Amino acid sequence: MPGFSDIADELIQHGTSTLCEASGVAGAFDTALRPIWPGATLVGSALPVRCSVGDNLAIHLAVAQASPGSVLVVDGQQYIGGYWGEILTVAAQQRGIAGLVIDGGVRDIAALEKRRFPVFARGVGMRACVKVSAPPASDTVVVAGVCVTRGDLIVADADGVCAIPAALVDKTLAAARRRTEREAAIMGRLQAGETTVQILGLHDIGKN
Repeated sequence: MPGFSDIADELIQHGTSTLCEASGVAGAFDTALRPIWPGATLVGSALPVRCSVGDNLAIHLAVAQASPGSVLVVDGQQYIGGYWGEILTVAAQQRGIAGLVIDGGVRDIAALEKRRFPVFARGVGMRACVKVSAPPASDTVVVAGVCVTRGDLIVADADGVCAIPAALVDKTLAAARRRTEREAAIMGRLQAGETTVQILGLHDIGKN
């Protein structure tokens, strides 16, 4: 299939809710992970990262070796501290990194928005992180309730963050296209005066 970057615009247009349902897998991250600035979206290939609590050494190492188009998917163990800020953002943009998803905290929010670097995080925290230890690198990590493997498709928007296994991207995209076309047809019928009860056949649901 084409690279994720080649279909990024279409994926964002479908949106995470449609893609998550179309994939048929439990790829929706904990809803506590939210965009750090309004309008942030991202699409890219997952690069899993695990951090020791309050220690962002593993993130620095990951940025240094990440390929363009990567999305860092970081298990920060829900610690709301400054795992990420403007310095790492500049470093990431120089490497062509597509964005960050972290089950933990970030800071320098105004700078991240100014630089238009998409970040989805559990919270904002000013406390500095140390750089002492990094857990062994792994191709798989559990972040915010989702098991993510290197190379999985990560899509994030205002609705949240979802992960789709690389092997299911083609199937998911085809299903998302069908779903989007079906919903467009429903919108047309609604605008013509029909109700959702009529269109979806909900008249008899709940009746004995």
